[in-house]
Order: sequence, then structure tokens, then C-alpha cells
Amino acid sequence: MKYPHISKELRLSRLAVPEKKVRAVLDTDTYNEIDDQFALTFALLAKDKIDLQAVTAAPFFNTHSTGPADGMEKSYQEILNIFSLMDIPADGKVFRGSPCYLPAAETPVESDAARRIIELADAAEKDGELLYVLVIGAITNVASAILLKPEIIKNIVVVWLGGHAFEWHGKNDEFNLYQDVPAAQVIFDSGVPFVMFPCSMVTDHLLTTEPELRARCKDSGKIGEYLYKHTSEEMIAFDNDSRVIWDIVTVAWFVCPEAVSSIIRPTPKLGDDAVYDTSDASRHEMRYAYSLNRDIIFRNLFEKIAQFSK
Repeated sequence: MKYPHISKELRLSRLAVPEKKVRAVLDTDTYNEIDDQFALTFALLAKDKIDLQAVTAAPFFNTHSTGPADGMEKSYQEILNIFSLMDIPADGKVFRGSPCYLPAAETPVESDAARRIIELADAAEKDGELLYVLVIGAITNVASAILLKPEIIKNIVVVWLGGHAFEWHGKNDEFNLYQDVPAAQVIFDSGVPFVMFPCSMVTDHLLTTEPELRARCKDSGKIGEYLYKHTSEEMIAFDNDSRVIWDIVTVAWFVCPEAVSSIIRPTPKLGDDAVYDTSDASRHEMRYAYSLNRDIIFRNLFEKIAQFSK
């Protein structure tokens, strides 16, 4: 696959921390766990920073689904549920994604989500704007959009919670990456401006507990009660004293950028075994998060939920 060339100067400008309100799509496997619901809520409430133009459902397969297609459909329905709990109209905003993962790194999967991402990227180009694609699941829909129309890499920035840190010494089996390695390879190799929030060693600091949720979230209207109840039930089911809510970092980067420390570095090569090869310093640049302030991020989230419920 031949992708359009983006100059270093243009790429670096795309990778700058946004200073104004942005157009965005949130791509999410919402039914997979409990953190996507927080991220979607956060994005819907961050209206001063994010113009959320679409929410797209991503495939997933674990104990909460019978396969990728079922995971995508359950995520689609859960997105609608969050909109309903917040009394926000979902018409024209929510789109079904791919029913499967990419068969290969050059083979896109058609879906309403991929087509909507392309449409919004084209609209942003016409208006002289960028489209930020926030991804908190397998990156299938976004990779498909790029493969269907490679020119969109000139007008989008992909912001992904996926993969473990490059310095991680264990297996790189993070769920969002490992489900669809070919799709992740498209993102790493296409040259699309790319912001990465690794899981283990970086965003796994975004932990909360049942007592904190009870004190800061439970009494904040229908959505606060739902987030508290759903999360506490998951914690009991998995015998957790705390749970990581790392998906919210993709929204926090726009809402409270001071809470996220990141650098510009060469994009590694991602092998078929999901191992990073960081040896080629000549590869195109990406933005890589390496540290964050957990308290600032959760304070912003809980304050927005509380204010919304008043």
C-alpha cells in the first residue's frame, strides 16, 4: 500500500498539543469493560474543547461477547445507552463499525464507521480543519478508513489508547493492540499523524476505587449512578480493590493537557508478533505519552459529571 507523503514540518504541526476546540470522532468498544463509558461521558461533557461529531462502535471479543461482530453490536447499543442516560440525542451521531478484524494489513473492512470517518475527514479538509480520531479499542475502523481512502491521513490525527510502553519487558498483549495487529500496523506504517498513550507503565496509573466512585460519582445524576454501579459490579466480579479507567486519557489530553507528559519520537515498526522494533531512527515522527498526573485527570472528569447533574 502506498500512502501519501506528509512532510516533517507538517507532521510536527499536526502533532502539537491542540490549543483550540477540535473536531473529533470517538471510536470505542464500549461494552468491552467499564472505562469506555467514562471516556464517552467525558467526551460528551468536554464541549468547550471537543466538538464530538461521531461515535463509532469497534469490534471486540472477550467474555462479554460471542465474537467481534457481537462485541461491536453490543458496543453500538451501549453507546446509545450512554447518550440516553445523559438525555443527549444520538440521531446521526452513532455508527456501527466493522463486524470483524482486518484480514490483512492491506485489506480494509467496509463499515458505516469507516465511511463516516472518511466523510468527516473530507469535511474537515474543506473547512481548513483537522479531524482528531480518538480510539479506545481495536483500531480496525480507523485502519479501514485509511485503507479505503489513504488521502485522509493528511487531514486526521489518530489519538490511540493502545499497546504497552515501548520500554515494557513483558509480552505486548494489550487488548486494543493484540486483537487486530494488522490494523495497528496500518497506523504505525501509514504515516498518519499519531499520538499514542501506552497502557502498562503509563496510563495504568489511572486507577480508581469503589470508595472514591461512591464519594465523587454515585450521586451525580443518572449517568453518575450508572458509572458507579457498573464499575463497582465489575470490581466485585473480578475481585478488584481498584480498577484502571485508562481510556479517559484520550479525552484528558484535550481537556487538561498539562496532566499529560509526552515527547516526539520516531514511530517504531510493529511486527506480526506485536513486538516493537525501535532501531530505525529515520522513521516518521509520532507523539508518545510517557507520564501523567492521575489526580488532575480524575478531578476534571468528576467535576464535569457533577456539574452536568445539577
